[in-house]
Amino acid sequence: MAVASRVKPSELFTPAEWAPLSARSRWIGLALVAHAWAVIIAAGALFVIWPNPLTYLLAVMLIGARQLGLAILMHEAAHGGLHPDLKVNDWVGEWLCAAPTGASLAKYRPYHLTHHKFAQQAEDPDLVLSAPFPTTRASLRRKIIRDLTGQTFFKQRFGPFFGKLKSDQPRGAIFSGEVARQKPFLLWNLGLLVGLSAVGLWWAWLALWIVPMATWFPLVTRLRNIAEHALVAKDEPDPFRHARTTGANWIERALIAPYHVNFHAEHHLFMHMPCWNLPKAHRLLVNKGLTGTMLTAPGYLSVLKAASSRAPA
Repeated sequence: MAVASRVKPSELFTPAEWAPLSARSRWIGLALVAHAWAVIIAAGALFVIWPNPLTYLLAVMLIGARQLGLAILMHEAAHGGLHPDLKVNDWVGEWLCAAPTGASLAKYRPYHLTHHKFAQQAEDPDLVLSAPFPTTRASLRRKIIRDLTGQTFFKQRFGPFFGKLKSDQPRGAIFSGEVARQKPFLLWNLGLLVGLSAVGLWWAWLALWIVPMATWFPLVTRLRNIAEHALVAKDEPDPFRHARTTGANWIERALIAPYHVNFHAEHHLFMHMPCWNLPKAHRLLVNKGLTGTMLTAPGYLSVLKAASSRAPA
């Protein structure tokens, strides 16, 4: 059982460079969680104040992207990066990031650390997510339609309650459809519904929380998975090529790739580095001329084109 190849930070950075890159912060991670919730509230308020099809579409996309943002920050907590106090890190990651989106930090952490240990090896539990690629354009189109029409959401979240509707996510993944994860999720949603009903906005729970979660959230989660590991070679010996770093402009960061999740090659190189330092690490590696073999893509569209490049049978 071979583990993925590693590179020591000391081989790439001086001690003076590495110290600030690896340092935990007592406030940045908490500020990012607060930012995710602030964007969700502001996007919802935008539609409540100016209700029209355009503001609703924008609200759904922004809220769905920040629901992904909460899952990404839960992932950060799985690496102990949200806060240097592990109790604070885990409480925030579990109850303010994971539970609202139907995930579980406690169940996700061991699964995800196994993914890092065996990245792109036979024992990597995430291989099933990248295995279908490259696929055809028609297949990718069908996946996108299932995401945007709520079919993926229903299958992942409620499949276990209906015998044959099993989630296609591996057990332990962020959204694997395990029944045990639904209780905190249902409690959170009950609280949201009661709170919104108290101010006369009961409909906002469905229109501005569930609809984004059932449509845009599954889509951008899929795009994230594709960008990170699709078309990455199995048993890759080069640690710079265990994952892909994808360029993201400000629109992509707002609607697809929040909180530096696009710097995934760097994350696999330095898995305990706080996510907000990944862009700086990338710039330092570029300046040192160390990114020659790194797996990169200029943007999410280019990754999708490559991932759907298989000719129809």
